[in-house]
Amino acid sequence: MATEQPAETPPAGSPMIRTIAMPADANANGDIFGGWLMSQMDLAASNLASRTSRGRCVTVAADAMSFLRPVKIGDEVTVYCELVSTGRTSMKISVEAWRRARIGMEEYRVTKAVFTFVAIDAEGKPRPIDEPDHH
Repeated sequence: MATEQPAETPPAGSPMIRTIAMPADANANGDIFGGWLMSQMDLAASNLASRTSRGRCVTVAADAMSFLRPVKIGDEVTVYCELVSTGRTSMKISVEAWRRARIGMEEYRVTKAVFTFVAIDAEGKPRPIDEPDHH
């Protein structure tokens, strides 16, 4: 049986989401679906995008998605986000998902990606980030 790498140190700052991976989120081998993990990352990044743009946003891309380690049923999954850049209507957000085994203290980065969001108005049209969405 392979031994796990030494624990890593998560990014500084507060996590955007922390949740527990449940059996419904896993395949028959007990590994969490990549799609579930990606949806948690999208939720976390959209939270930061909405705060940054002060309104509605939509995901337009998820780039450089890398699955580094598996997540198992019962693992605590923590998602960290960092605003990388902003354009007139768009934002790039770096997202990292980390796992901690339910009975352990060591944390490991399991996935990372860069998500791009566009701020939109009530009609779903792109809007400048510096203009809040007044619904």
